[in-house]
Amino acid sequence: MKITNFIGGEFVAPASSAYIDDYEPATGKVIAEIPDSDARDVDAAVSAARKAFISWSRTSAADRSELLLRLADLVEQNLEELARLESRDSGKTVTLARRLDIPRAAANFRFFATAILHQSTEAHTTDAGALNYTLRQPLGVAGLISPWNLPLYLLSWKIAPAIASGNTCVAKPSELTPLTANRLAELAVKAGIPPGVINIVHGYGAKAGEAITTHPHVPAISFTGGTVTGARVAASAAPLFKKLSLELGGKNPNVIFADADLEQAVTTSIQSSFANQGEICLCGSRIFVERSAYASFVEKFVTAIKRLRIGDPSDESTDVGALISEAHLQKVAGYIDLARREGGTVETGGNRINRPGWFLEPAVITGLGCDCRVLQEEIFGPVVTITPFDTEDEAIAFANSTRYGLSATLWTRDLQRAHRVAAAIDAGTVWINCWMLRDLRVPFGGMRESGVGREGGFESLNFFTEAKNVCVKL
Repeated sequence: MKITNFIGGEFVAPASSAYIDDYEPATGKVIAEIPDSDARDVDAAVSAARKAFISWSRTSAADRSELLLRLADLVEQNLEELARLESRDSGKTVTLARRLDIPRAAANFRFFATAILHQSTEAHTTDAGALNYTLRQPLGVAGLISPWNLPLYLLSWKIAPAIASGNTCVAKPSELTPLTANRLAELAVKAGIPPGVINIVHGYGAKAGEAITTHPHVPAISFTGGTVTGARVAASAAPLFKKLSLELGGKNPNVIFADADLEQAVTTSIQSSFANQGEICLCGSRIFVERSAYASFVEKFVTAIKRLRIGDPSDESTDVGALISEAHLQKVAGYIDLARREGGTVETGGNRINRPGWFLEPAVITGLGCDCRVLQEEIFGPVVTITPFDTEDEAIAFANSTRYGLSATLWTRDLQRAHRVAAAIDAGTVWINCWMLRDLRVPFGGMRESGVGREGGFESLNFFTEAKNVCVKL
């Protein structure tokens, strides 16, 4: 299968005529070739987007809404195909893609399609001598760079608010997971999205991605990915004074107090630790348990982990699929070895599965302090640590002991404690007695090195627009 770029409503080969192999994580085999795009392809995409912006930015909100709703319908109608494409391309289980990723992509388009019909602005009278009001106007061409772990979910999270608010876009999906982005382009044509409104350029971040972030006619960049890459994106965009939204890494704490519903905490913590093989930026990779409940939690948690079924992502009974690549598997396995060297105990898992593809048993590690590298650095795989704490203050200190601040989870029946601890933890999202329960209306983003800016709801629409004050003398 050979994939091409999507520019100006057409599927076109890369200017270099060079392609990159796309591997299936469950088998290690090549399943597609994608463009090795460079600045020439990005220039063509930006030109197409700028041309389309003239008419798209003047299209009524009602008409834009109708087109996005059509696209949402098409995503839903092709749910099974998209779920299987994403499972094959990313290694995640088809059940997860069917339950979460694809429905959420459709919901993203539907949410922003309707949100633009309910925007409001402000007006102020100035001592009866003037009237000031605020206009929110689209920026132009938005540069959208999305990661490999939630390919369609996060790509739609960026495209939907960008084009809903009247911008056009140049999007670059990860070179590791191009299949659903390519199918989305086909569905956009079918939905009637005008040529040039959505452009998709495939390729490496160092070439195609950098060409987007440094392009003089791309005034806004939305990037989701690792903190190191995010720093490079910020450094490239800063001299051009671009608007920038960065959703970066996480090392999220999962704090469990002794009064919690332990059975529910164990069940949900398995999901929050190992969903998508731990390859979700919101996974709770550091579990802290109040000492009086520590032994019981570890026993129940480890017992449940051993029952997880690892194998073919397309099998409906599989719980844990394949990691994204051989290189990533080696990185994750390296941290398990590091944990042993740092004095930790691997309670279960951590072994590579003897079969084709990139499969690793979920690993549970105990006996490490918060200063160890395994508790400080983002692993982004099926590896969690469990550490006891004695007091509420200690739990907060442990939770805040890394440079990240994306999300956190708390488990307690004490409502006052829940609010108190949630306020004290440095994280953009705090879940209490749940995980991954999302409302698209609320702002989403990280603190510290987990990113800058907020997405979601009107935060996203405001990011992709510029506020202009108009003052009329009365």
